[in-house]
Amino acid sequence: MPVELLGIAEWAALVIAVVLLVPVLFLATRRRWLSRQGGLFDCSLRLTTTTPGAGWVLGVARYSGDNLEWFRVFSPSLRPRFIFPRSISQAGTQREPDAIEAVVLTNEQRIIGLDLADGRSWELAMSTASMTGLLSWLESSPPGARYR
Repeated sequence: MPVELLGIAEWAALVIAVVLLVPVLFLATRRRWLSRQGGLFDCSLRLTTTTPGAGWVLGVARYSGDNLEWFRVFSPSLRPRFIFPRSISQAGTQREPDAIEAVVLTNEQRIIGLDLADGRSWELAMSTASMTGLLSWLESSPPGARYR
């Protein structure tokens, strides 16, 4: 009888280990796959602005041609959740996170507004190095591309 209980316990531990490890391995593999498709960097996006300091979602972004593609960190999707075309995107104001946002965002992140030509605006939070890269990418569009 004790041998059977030990077998059940071992199987239960194996099932628990698989249930915990498979999602972690998938997210790590997904991030590696996304980084092979272009320059990937940590970039949080503010989805709602109704509550001050709230609405931030952890994500990663990458440059893909003339688009900035944004992905949720904890998502099984291999497709971007949002796509920001460079031709209709313009950098807005930059600011430091307020006290409430600093708790949600990672250290050393700054917030930048991204205004689209269709009237929508978004807030992105990223490191200063990533922000420099974003500003360079926005400014390096081909001449006349913003006037289509």
